[in-house]
Amino acid sequence: MARVFKLALSAGHWRGSPKGCPEYLDKEKTPEWVLNARICEKLQSLLSEYEGVEILRLDDRSGEKNISLDARSAAANAWGADLYLAVHHNGGVKGGKGGGIVAYVYTKPSEESLEWQKALYAAAIEATGLRGNRSNPVPKKNLHEVREPKCPAVLMECGFMDSATDCPIILTEDFADKMARAFCDVIVAKSGARKKARSVTLYRVQVGAFEKRENAKALLAQLNEAGFEGYIKADTE
Repeated sequence: MARVFKLALSAGHWRGSPKGCPEYLDKEKTPEWVLNARICEKLQSLLSEYEGVEILRLDDRSGEKNISLDARSAAANAWGADLYLAVHHNGGVKGGKGGGIVAYVYTKPSEESLEWQKALYAAAIEATGLRGNRSNPVPKKNLHEVREPKCPAVLMECGFMDSATDCPIILTEDFADKMARAFCDVIVAKSGARKKARSVTLYRVQVGAFEKRENAKALLAQLNEAGFEGYIKADTE
């Protein structure tokens, strides 16, 4: 049996955290956890289509409980994770136009962490174009979620919530879709996961006498447009 790749996935903070988009850029004052969790949920959905990948969510998926960083890293280590991926959104430009995606690793990272950092950042930028103006968008920093995991660990800051440039972008479903797909593609490529085989269900649809073959063609065209495969067979029995 092929080895399973274990992804420890952490949506940063929780719903009750004061961190979020400022009201002057977002009337809803969307909490950071909501943005983080949306990307994580989409990533989990994408990875569910592959064999050979297991996911451990380290935050509370309802967002109602504040799971400590100690508890998150301990759970990942006890599980034997192959990658710790922390999803966050940044702040600090106070309404300016700066910002962009940033990928963090520990100050003394393993070579594997550096490889994941480079790959995840490159994929995120290619997918979203949210490069920003950071002088070093792939920094090393003494952060708990990249220091304490025993496996390779990367903390992704997916844009700045208080950036006049980034905020309108990171609030969209399209941005979350692109980030999740970027992360998924990197994880699939580096883990060797394979797409699950599609299940097939066969149906026989009777449309009447052979002279009504045009009806069958029209039905088949509709099925093909909806993503189904089919063919027409004349019943001569």
